[in-house]
Amino acid sequence: MGWLKEELKKRTRTQKSIHLSEEEKGILSHIKRETMGWNLNNVTRTKAYLDFYRQQPEIHWAFLGHMVSRNGGWNMTDLKGEILSRLLPDREKHSFFSFLERGNWLIFQDAYPQFLIYRESLKRNKPLFYLFPLLNISVFMETVWSCFWRKPDPYLLTIALVINEQSYLENRVIQNPLYKQEVFHKFEFKLQELLALNHILFPYERNGVTHMKGQTLNHFESLHERILLGKKLYDILFKDKELLALTEQWAYAHPHTGSRKDYWPHIFNDVHEGLPGEQYQFQLKSCQLRPGGRRIYSPSLETAWKNRSQHDAESGDWFRDFHVLEYFLELDDMINGEIQHAYCKTLERLELAALAKKAVWN
Repeated sequence: MGWLKEELKKRTRTQKSIHLSEEEKGILSHIKRETMGWNLNNVTRTKAYLDFYRQQPEIHWAFLGHMVSRNGGWNMTDLKGEILSRLLPDREKHSFFSFLERGNWLIFQDAYPQFLIYRESLKRNKPLFYLFPLLNISVFMETVWSCFWRKPDPYLLTIALVINEQSYLENRVIQNPLYKQEVFHKFEFKLQELLALNHILFPYERNGVTHMKGQTLNHFESLHERILLGKKLYDILFKDKELLALTEQWAYAHPHTGSRKDYWPHIFNDVHEGLPGEQYQFQLKSCQLRPGGRRIYSPSLETAWKNRSQHDAESGDWFRDFHVLEYFLELDDMINGEIQHAYCKTLERLELAALAKKAVWN
């Protein structure tokens, strides 16, 4: 990574003021409007990532971001779904949603303008990444995109975006005192970690049956662990070309709604099938409904949460030193991504927790 390190040194030493032409002002204005238009909620963001990937498949992070964003939406709607609704008080539901939504919103308003600058560069056949500082985008990404323009390397760009987005979130969300108090220090968040609720699922279909690959994040507060997770998820999606093709087909065929019905309609439904006030009963065994069981309520995002307005992203560049370049080294271990059995067990443990809490409260 010596050449990238030298490029970063040059750019951090030579920060210049930029005098914009009318064309450049127009480009920036268009990018800000388009980003704001897609940054309404998790569903619109997730669609924007996939639409961009279909047009520019060389930008692998756009598809990785799309699939991870789907999981973000499922986590948001879980808070209003049938099981977690029984485990979490309303205040915690709103705190968790605010935490998830702020992170989702921040990543999009940082990553999507990078994609649009790249698109504008392609249109004009010249790099426009020098405009990044005017969009509060890190010098780290300005450098990596400039290198990508000269010598396209999808792996390098994807890992750079993983490093960037998780580092970007670190002080703005993860270390934010409000979220540390309202989310990370709450018993319910520890319960989520205990139950391994931090599964990232990549559905795909083979022979008409939905399967899943993915990973579990056990230490959300660790920047190092989140970056490693991103690298593992990238390997799962893009190292197996057959799996990539099947996951792409599934994503194109199943528009994201936020409901877990999107991937398992035999277990989840976005319409509540239970009677008002009825006591919850065990529905699942090995990710199949028990005889006489009904599907678990998993609402769409539109039903679960209204759009939230967000205050502007905090300014400042996260990039301070060069140790992050070590993350570009490829993982030594093969990542098989087997997660379906663990996810099924988690659903069963959640059902048990919901029943136990109901019994305690009664």
